[in-house]
Amino acid sequence: MNQPGSSPVPHPTLPLILISLMFIGFISLGLPDGLLGVAWPSFSAERGVPLSALGYILTAGTSGFIIASLFSGRLIARLGVGRLLAAASLTTALSLIGIGLVTSWWLLLLLALLLGAGGGCIDGGLNNYAAATTSPRVLAWLHGCYGIGATAGPLLMTTILAAGRPWSLGYLIIGTVQLLLALTFLQSSGLWAAHAPTERHTVRSRVGLRATLGRPVVWPNALLFILYTGLEASAGQWTYTLFTIGRGIEPATAGLWIALYWGGLTFGRFATGVVATRFTPSALLWSGSLGALVSAILIALPGMPWASAIGMPLLGIALAPIFPALIGTTAKRVGSDHASNTIGIQLAAASIGAAAIPWVIGQASTRFGVAAIGMLIVGVALLYVLLFVSVENL
Repeated sequence: MNQPGSSPVPHPTLPLILISLMFIGFISLGLPDGLLGVAWPSFSAERGVPLSALGYILTAGTSGFIIASLFSGRLIARLGVGRLLAAASLTTALSLIGIGLVTSWWLLLLLALLLGAGGGCIDGGLNNYAAATTSPRVLAWLHGCYGIGATAGPLLMTTILAAGRPWSLGYLIIGTVQLLLALTFLQSSGLWAAHAPTERHTVRSRVGLRATLGRPVVWPNALLFILYTGLEASAGQWTYTLFTIGRGIEPATAGLWIALYWGGLTFGRFATGVVATRFTPSALLWSGSLGALVSAILIALPGMPWASAIGMPLLGIALAPIFPALIGTTAKRVGSDHASNTIGIQLAAASIGAAAIPWVIGQASTRFGVAAIGMLIVGVALLYVLLFVSVENL
């Protein structure tokens, strides 16, 4: 029985300032991701690394993110959410500033690792705290805020490059913003602690992880997440290079299209939260999956700039409902006893896909040329759709 004053439901009097800081924290997670894709052609030319090296940067960042996420629960228990967020924001700030200043390739990889680790702690800290203290609607909006940051990033970088300023200025600006955020988290650490949840909100699986891994149905579901996040990340990171280097599109125009992609993803996620009760998860998955394939084909059409201008925001909108709908239907696909374990496996697979697929596309574009990036993205979208159809029929 619950003790007086404790409740498993969201905290009813969570201060607006904490909710606002949660929103800002999620926006900060998206800013570096949006910066990198637009900055990369200038980055690689200035630092003397091949375009395909983007995959190594993404792999380092993803590795740091996964490691930090695994330990975020222990860090929350030791430091408290406010101080953890402050330390993580300081880490991302110094990493972003360092990326803008250092020239050593190995130091860049280390900074990317630290940037991912900082992001993983922010993501883990905010998700744990928000899940226990806010409503599902607030959670949905929080995840939509990631897209706001991912949309603002390319707009900022495009503006900087169009003005003839170095790409590193974007990283220095965002790094400074992160420093201010770290100070804000530190100053508010007492407020975070005062409104921390009074009960643990965890869901434990009734079966062991080994038993879940032994179920054949789990593996295609994990692969589905690898392909989905690989498609989402590749579209965000490689299309600017495709448009500018592969097709000669003006950088300002290409940067706008990238921002429209992230903006479409953001709009789609907010809209999904509004209309989710009117459509079944299966309908959202089918429409999003087929829409993503059609949008990828539009982007891949050479000599048709209008098709790319339409395809980029449409791809973002199409992808928007897929991730939450796949998570929400996991129990239906693998059984309720294995759902919790499978979700953890799927999230790990998603992180792998976000690094591995862009790396593969980078290597392939080195061999076949930058102009091939469009068809490579179509290939990933097609593989995802074919696997989705197979999983739906299992």
